[in-house]
Amino acid sequence: MKPYQQIPILECGEPLIPIPLEQFAVESPHPYAKVGAPYGDRSPYYLRQSVLNSLVQAQTQLQQQYPRWRIQIFDAYRPVEVQQFMVDYTFAESAQAQGFNPDTLTETQREAILEQVYQIWAVPSFDFATPPPHSTGAAVDVTLVDEAGKAVEMGSPIDEMSARSHPDYFANSANSREQQYHFHRQLLHDVMLSAGFLRHPNEWWHFSRGDQLWAWLSNQVNPTNLFKARYGRLV
Repeated sequence: MKPYQQIPILECGEPLIPIPLEQFAVESPHPYAKVGAPYGDRSPYYLRQSVLNSLVQAQTQLQQQYPRWRIQIFDAYRPVEVQQFMVDYTFAESAQAQGFNPDTLTETQREAILEQVYQIWAVPSFDFATPPPHSTGAAVDVTLVDEAGKAVEMGSPIDEMSARSHPDYFANSANSREQQYHFHRQLLHDVMLSAGFLRHPNEWWHFSRGDQLWAWLSNQVNPTNLFKARYGRLV
């Protein structure tokens, strides 16, 4: 169990609503649907109402500084079944990349690879007390695109399992290109923070508002005013 999963959830019942995709940039086809993730009749491009309102505010803040830039939505609502699929998919890809056959791993090898996978992916838990953040409709993976619709360079792709995923990986670099990566990451962080989002400590692209991770991060800053999660898993 990760520390944030101990946060109590007081579900507020706010609806999950479609993201107006014409207002944002979107990767199409959806990156997980492209590899076969089982969304069925559910769409990844949904968020809780207040979370969506905050995302609109974040983009407004971005465009005050860069008028024609937009937030690009990589992923938002993620059913637990999709979480499980992507954990399994990433596990198999990681095993093969390390020269292993995923079907003939020893238990020690399997545990080592799973540990790597869970550095990025939340456990696909169906327990209502410990939902994966994206299954609550309160987490979103985002990046930026410029006035030409081109992805802004962040120094590593979303979901990369490496140290480069850490938000401050390039913070102290003397390389001018890497300094620019950090500037872009910090810009994304600042506009999301201005709208009430908090960033995952280990992932430059992952932001949430109102879920267990958000409450846990809020409590690190304000330990005398403990927050609870407003959003739990959606069925």
